[in-house]
Order: sequence, then structure tokens, then C-alpha cells
Amino acid sequence: MARTVDPERHEARRLVIIDAALTRFAADGYERATTAAICREAGISSGTFFHYFPTKLGLLLAILDLGTAETRDWFAAQEGRDDGARVVLDYVEHAAEDFADPRLPGFVRAVGALMGVPEVAHALARDDDAVRSGLTPWVGRAQRAGGVRDDLSAGRLAEWVLAIVDGYVGRLASAPGFDQASEQTMLSDAVRRLMRP
Repeated sequence: MARTVDPERHEARRLVIIDAALTRFAADGYERATTAAICREAGISSGTFFHYFPTKLGLLLAILDLGTAETRDWFAAQEGRDDGARVVLDYVEHAAEDFADPRLPGFVRAVGALMGVPEVAHALARDDDAVRSGLTPWVGRAQRAGGVRDDLSAGRLAEWVLAIVDGYVGRLASAPGFDQASEQTMLSDAVRRLMRP
């Protein structure tokens, strides 16, 4: 008889493995982060690992897909709000809070080393699309309300917001002295200034 799977327990175990992998990828890089090290970090056997993820690359893609899903959920939760400019700034602050995870710089470097892997490139493109398609309508609403500059299309202004956020993440990953906690205010200020009418 087949064993009954508790979906909540299954998802909780999956998230433990994802968290352990994030830690190992950040500390060791993708290539040096072995499945054995991830299993030790998660406190699981290799059999359990492979039950949840067929490959280490599959696990990395699951981390990226989880981030994309969280972005979509965040934007979906904003429906019903009427201040588009505030939603854009709230997104930037929300993203900056995610960047406070001390593992982020190492993880970004680990993923950056895999940009040539088609599955990784596609996952990153899906994530980029989730942010862009989430931001652009809110920028448009803010423009129609007269709250932000309208000399650029909503899509182009959203692209520049993304450029600032992506540049911020790039600096976190590549410049050891660039401290998230002390620079977060500047990130919000830069986006606010960019959007000002």
C-alpha cells in the first residue's frame, strides 16, 4: 500500500533542503557545494535529498523559482491599493529586506557563474519578467494619478527602477564594503528621485 504524504510536512522538508542549499551555495559556490554538504546542512540523508530534487541543478532552479513565485505573490497581494507610487517604493523596500540575508552576495555570485546554463538563464528571465510585469502596471497607475514622472513610458520607467535595484544587488555581490544595512536608505532614495515628476 502506498504511503500517504502529508503535503504540509512535504513542503516543510522541501524548504529545509532549499534553505540548506542556499547556505552551501552562498558559502561554497555552486560547483564546490556538494549534495553531501547540502544534506549535512539540512540534516537529511542523500536518499531524502534525491526524493525531493533529482539533481543539484534542479535544487538551484527550485530556489530561483521560489523567489519568482514570492515576487508574483507579493504583487498579487497589493491589489486593491490605490497609490501606485507607494506600491513601487514598497516593492523596492521589500526587495531590500530580502537582500538583508547575509547569504545573498554569495548566492548571487554562485548563480552568476551559471548564467551560461540555459535552464538558469530561463529561470532568471522568468524572475525578471515577474518583477517587470509586477512593477509596470503600478508605475502606470502612478503616472495616471500624477504621482511620478510621465516623460517616460511606464515600461521604460519600470526598467530603470529594475536597473537601480539590479545594480544594488550587483554591488552587494561584488563589493565587500557595500553594506546592505547602511545602503538601503540610499536605494529607496535613488528610486524616489528617479520617479519624481
